[in-house]
Amino acid sequence: MTVSAQGAATATATAVESSVRSRPLKVLHVGKFYPPHMGGIETHLQVLARGLRNSLDLRVLVASDNNQTVREVVEDVPVVRVSTALTMASAPICPAMVSEIRGSDADIVHIHLPNPAAVLSYFASGRRGPLVVSYHSDTIRQRFLGAVFNPILHSALRRSSAIIAASPNYVTSSPVLSRHRERCHVIPYGLPLEEFATCDPAAVAKIRQQYGDRLILSVGRLVYYKGFEYLIRAMTRTQGTLLIIGDGPLRSRLTALARELGVAERVHFLGSVDDQTRLACYHAADIFVLASLARSEAFGIVQIEAMAAGKPVVNTALDSGVPFVSQNEVTGLTVPPQDHEALASAITRLLSNPTLRREYGSAAALRAKQEFSVQKMISRIVNLYMAVLDGEGKQSALLPERR
Repeated sequence: MTVSAQGAATATATAVESSVRSRPLKVLHVGKFYPPHMGGIETHLQVLARGLRNSLDLRVLVASDNNQTVREVVEDVPVVRVSTALTMASAPICPAMVSEIRGSDADIVHIHLPNPAAVLSYFASGRRGPLVVSYHSDTIRQRFLGAVFNPILHSALRRSSAIIAASPNYVTSSPVLSRHRERCHVIPYGLPLEEFATCDPAAVAKIRQQYGDRLILSVGRLVYYKGFEYLIRAMTRTQGTLLIIGDGPLRSRLTALARELGVAERVHFLGSVDDQTRLACYHAADIFVLASLARSEAFGIVQIEAMAAGKPVVNTALDSGVPFVSQNEVTGLTVPPQDHEALASAITRLLSNPTLRREYGSAAALRAKQEFSVQKMISRIVNLYMAVLDGEGKQSALLPERR
């Protein structure tokens, strides 16, 4: 955490302690997994825990990767990874989570969804007291599981004092959240932006020397909803070089597609890279592209990383938080999903216009600073906790934060 973030956290902690009681507010976060197990929600939970650890008495409860329960402290955050008895539809089933929730003396339980096992454990625990829910995304592909679980999910959302969504778009478009709008509060994800703002010039020069100029960057797992197929097809109509950071089950298929289309020499699959290489790629790139094609891409947090590096973004007009993060004709360009011609046109427009790239890149860095910093996210969440404890979770003063 930066000095400024520590100062903000200390001030928040003082306000929390003086206005609630003589001890810090106790909050139990219940997630699916926690790093080093990687994933979007896991990364967000880690960033959130780092930001809250100096303000609150914070504890994290998640599933273990095996049948062993592990209690540890990760970066000053107490984390309990309870044993996983079995896994169903990619969801860990952890009977021991019930007793952990029941035995917690937390003032607030904060559950991160989707996570059916956590919700079931919460109800089985007989827990009373304020419940806050972070609703990260709808259940998209596992429709049968979603249909079976929906009544329990809605019961939990009705039971909650507040529901956090990362964008106003998702509150409006989600068939689940639209039924609980009076409880919804928009708190966008925040990142440590200072970590992406600058980079070693020598590392940037090395990337450009290796791959040339007119660089296009995309970051994400190689899975269906990321839309990499359409981005690769767009390269047949684009004079540039595409760098793809990430790995996944579609790598061999996408590699074959690039060869088939005759663009393999201009499409480079870098796989999983270290943080320094990833940062150098952000700064070496001329533009960043997120070509996602389904609501499974609920927010697109990698856009914030690119924006913090001062890069214009090309994204897709999904009915999710993606176009909320980077705004069309402000911080980049937004095109229809699954349209490689529109992608190619937007990419070419930016590559051919350095002035427009600089204009959008500057606006992107400013928007990241104004809306997506860790400090702002932490402040909003602590304010929400206080409103919940004051009985103002519904229709609270935080509702004007929606944009």
